[in-house]
This record gives sequence, C-alpha cells and structure tokens, in this order.
Amino acid sequence: MKLSDFDFELPEALIATRPAKPRSSAKLLVAGPETIEDLQVTDLVDLLNPGDRLVLNDTKVIPARLLGVRRRDGEAGLTEAAIEVTLLEPKSDGTWSALVKPLKKVKDGEVITFSDAFSATMVGREDGQARLKFSCEGEAFDAALADVGAMPLPPYIAAKRPADEQDKTDYQTAWAKHSGAVAAPTASLHFDRPLLEALKAKGVTFTYVTLHVGAGTFQPVKVDDIKDHKMHAELGHVSQTAADAVNATKAAGGRVIPVGTTALRLVESAAKDGELHAWDGPTDIFITPGFEFQITDALMTNFHLPKSTLMMLVSALLGPERIKEVYAQAISNEYRFFSYGDASLLMPKGR
Repeated sequence: MKLSDFDFELPEALIATRPAKPRSSAKLLVAGPETIEDLQVTDLVDLLNPGDRLVLNDTKVIPARLLGVRRRDGEAGLTEAAIEVTLLEPKSDGTWSALVKPLKKVKDGEVITFSDAFSATMVGREDGQARLKFSCEGEAFDAALADVGAMPLPPYIAAKRPADEQDKTDYQTAWAKHSGAVAAPTASLHFDRPLLEALKAKGVTFTYVTLHVGAGTFQPVKVDDIKDHKMHAELGHVSQTAADAVNATKAAGGRVIPVGTTALRLVESAAKDGELHAWDGPTDIFITPGFEFQITDALMTNFHLPKSTLMMLVSALLGPERIKEVYAQAISNEYRFFSYGDASLLMPKGR
C-alpha cells in the first residue's frame, strides 16, 4: 500500500492542546463494521461486559525535556550557549541517548549545566543523537529530573504552546509506574479513578504491561511504499502473570481490549499460536492492513496523525475503507485529535 492511502485533511482547530476535564468526559466514537456511535468515555461502563479485560500500559513518562547552558573558556574568554536536551532512552552503560539542540554547539567532553546540582557530559554522538553521562543516577537522577525537566509534549502541541507544570499531571496516566517513556500512552489518559472503580464494579478486569514509548513514535513515514518503512524499537515487558490472565480471559469467552496502540503492539508482539506469552525486550512490530491479530478483540485509541504508522495500525484492525468513514465522521462531529484529544473504541466484531 502507498503512504497516500492513509492521508486525510484535518482542520487545524481540531488539534487538542489541553485534555478534557475531567479526563473521562472526553468524547468516545464507537465504531463497528457497520455502526458508528457518538458517546462519552464514561459510557465504557455500559459498552464493556463482565469478564472483559482491558490491557493497560503502565509506563511512566519522564520529564525528558531539559534547558541548560554550555560554558566554554577560549580565546574569546568565557562564552555560553543555551542548549536544549530531549532524552530518548537509557543505555546499558548508564548513559542516555538524547537530542541536543544545537548539537554543533557542544563538543565531546563538554558539560551542559541544568542546575547547580545537575549536569551532563557529552561523551559521544551518532546518527544525529548525543550520548550523555549525567552527574547523578538512580533516585538522585529521578529527583533532579523532576525538579528541572519538562514534559516532552508532542511536536504538534509544542508548536502551539510550551509545556508547563499542569502537563506533569495531564500527560501521565492514573496508573503510571515504571519510568522510561518519553511519550505518553495517550488513550490511557482518559481514565480517572471514578471510571476505573465503576469498570471494576461492572466486572471488567485489568492487566498491566509495560512498553516504554520512545520519541520515534512521532517519526514520520518517509517512504511511498509502506513496506519499506522501518519501525523504531521500544522496550517492552509482559509478565507471565499478565500472559496467563489474558489467556484465561480468551478461554472464558471474554474480550481482550488493549487501551492504546502501545499496549496492542506489545501484546501482538508477544503472541504466538493465539496465546499471549511472557516478553522482555525490544519490539519493532509494524502493523499494517493484512496483519492477523491474535489477541486483540477491540481497541481503545485516540485519533491519529495522517500518514502515520498508527493510522496504518487502526486501518489493519477495522479495514482501510472503514477507518476513512470513521475519521470522516470524527472530523464532521468535531472530535478533538491527537494526544490530548478524544477517543475511539474500534470493535471489528461489533458490540
């Protein structure tokens, strides 16, 4: 298929820059093979059945955007340069890969200072990314990052406004646990405690998996033939307990519904012969039309960018022509798009 098959016109005004308040008051478009309903996220309590299982990504977004200063003592005396750093992922040697702007302003071995107690040394670079060694690690690193870092808002929001303190709450799920993501699993942002309790009372069960969402999730597809696109790898973990719970739900006739494309990509990566297996490691799974889903019965997800890999994923689940109809209705009814936008519940087998 061609990249143009996943394109559509989106009015600029429909790009959300703040989430709905409360979270669960966002609109929910429910789409099956033939029907489309305009509901609200709180209606999940009526849409889901006792015995259904939601798969939730419990990654925790780190405040990965840092503003610092590089100081240099040379022939011109002491000079300074403002440096912006966006953390990408930790490496096994204790360093971090990061985007540094402007990269040419920092030499290997130089220090970028973010506060009196927090700095990083440039130890190398590769493929336009920097390798940084921070002045502290462990809990001290987490505390320093929380103190001076900002949430790494997606480019389409950051272009409209800077991140602020409110984003540290808004851009984090209610169950965030394992630090490591630099982007949120955004479908999960619609859940608050009252909704979770109501679903639990209904008999809906929850399973937690971990996929650390990387900045590559915003990487545009640059090839015309989508089969030539290479996905970025992200680290994921599915425990044996989680796998057993999902398999038990399937065996009992319940539906398994990932919340977000990250949870879906992870469980489909860990699936074999119709069952979910434990998983610990990277996945670069690329889901496009023709993919055979083994675990996913339905998907709750936000509305995605034109020509993105996530548009290809939802097209694989519901069918390319059907997704075009769904998105046309979403635009017509002024659903809010992208990370802070409204949600959809895609049900290829119907309600």
